[in-house]
Amino acid sequence: MLRRILVSAGFDVACFGSAEEFLSSEQSGDSACLILDMNLPGMSGLELQNELVQRGIDTPTVFISADADETAQRRVLDAGAVSFFSKPFSIDILLNKVRSVATLVLV
Repeated sequence: MLRRILVSAGFDVACFGSAEEFLSSEQSGDSACLILDMNLPGMSGLELQNELVQRGIDTPTVFISADADETAQRRVLDAGAVSFFSKPFSIDILLNKVRSVATLVLV
């Protein structure tokens, strides 16, 4: 659903089923923005963000989660995420946050 909304808003979107799938893709170093869930199969969203930082990839990252507490939110923001949205969240607010980027990747 989120992919359809973002595409209808005019964004190019690539979706991946896991962090590992994203890392093995050509998109991993060539994305304008990432939208990550905290809880992914395998590597977590925070672990993916940390891996990208270790690789020297400075991609703006927006996190979403259904069950993250304030400590988890603070950890991802301190690690460099540009925003954190708790589910359910406003699509309009999310769209406003990423309007300035051309390509989004959902993991």
